[in-house]
Amino acid sequence: MSLLCETPNPSRRAVLMTGGALFAWAYLPRFARAADKRDPRLIVIVLRGALDGLSTVGPVGDPDYAGVHGDIALSLSGANPALRLDGFFALNPAMPVFARLFKAGQAAVVHAAATGYRDRSHFDGQDVLESGLPGPGNATTGWLNRALTSLPAGDRIAKAGGLAVGPSTPLVIRGAAPVLGWAPQALPTPGDALAERVLDLYNHRDPVLAAALQKGLDADRMALGGQFDSKAMKPKGGLDNAAGMRQSAQGAAKLMAADDGPRIAALAFDGWDTHVNEGGATGRLANLLGGLDGAFEEFEKGLGSSWKDTAIVTITEFGRTARINGTVGTDHGTGTVVLLAGGAIKGGRVIADWPGLKPAQLYEGRDLAPTSDVRAVLKGLLADEFGLSSAVLGDKVFPESGVVKPMRDLVV
Repeated sequence: MSLLCETPNPSRRAVLMTGGALFAWAYLPRFARAADKRDPRLIVIVLRGALDGLSTVGPVGDPDYAGVHGDIALSLSGANPALRLDGFFALNPAMPVFARLFKAGQAAVVHAAATGYRDRSHFDGQDVLESGLPGPGNATTGWLNRALTSLPAGDRIAKAGGLAVGPSTPLVIRGAAPVLGWAPQALPTPGDALAERVLDLYNHRDPVLAAALQKGLDADRMALGGQFDSKAMKPKGGLDNAAGMRQSAQGAAKLMAADDGPRIAALAFDGWDTHVNEGGATGRLANLLGGLDGAFEEFEKGLGSSWKDTAIVTITEFGRTARINGTVGTDHGTGTVVLLAGGAIKGGRVIADWPGLKPAQLYEGRDLAPTSDVRAVLKGLLADEFGLSSAVLGDKVFPESGVVKPMRDLVV
């Protein structure tokens, strides 16, 4: 039923230009914001490890849900009740910010979604998800970067380039378009004595390299709130825990809020492979979801007035099994959820052609069957936010995907 409901022996310059705190620094021309035009921003969050969509947004109205998902199924009652979204779906209680945004019409869910990949290898699944190609392979570019290069020459969004947050650049944003990389845990950090000595050295010996290093440190300062005390800027955690997720979003928001900052960003959060002791409303998964929820909140606060033109999409390589395993976790599955948030999102909706959870309705007798294509969601956002045509989306951005039509009306 349908419910709305690496290069060998690199030069020292190449190392500093592409590693550590500086993955790449594109020249970022300043551009004026036209008062009568939108200034769209798109943020892609990749959850690596495969997200249990049934414990993130639970179909509490499905009579087979509690039985099939067992002890980790969400419930509207009990000590940790789920947050009702509509008459059929409810949200994990670890995500009150998303629930608030949903009620305000600034968040939405696409349920029972998957890419065209149907095996269950993390490596291959992530490759397909981030490359946007029809199958796994030796991909070197990602769909988000190809979307940037598909924008008209001179377009201010294309000129500003993209932003990659993390210890390495996610595949989804690698490619020909310029990308600024910021790593919350990268060293040297601004205010670090070693960083200042290195900068002084290259100011005397290699002004070009010094300029690049200074830009990278300036980016870190900006992303970390303009503070210069190294202790104050100590990373709060990796991108596989709640504090690290929140910190990375806070830094990215500061960079993206700048008039000359990037308008497109990619973040990758690790740790979602919940084979053991997953938990439902509480426990490991809930802690991770709380971190993701905190990231949404940091983007909302940090982007300020730009929030109204922002779309955030959260995606993962595949879902997890409908039934729990012998270690109270879930194994690699198929269908899952796509989470959308931001002031530009036409929210307050769970978009699903619900497949059901009876044994005969499960994909290969074990997984939530996918009824929506993740690429359709991504195409819809790119079309609505940046005006990319179906032809460009189906040929260049997501090659050989012409039969997958953009999901419309995702953006206000």
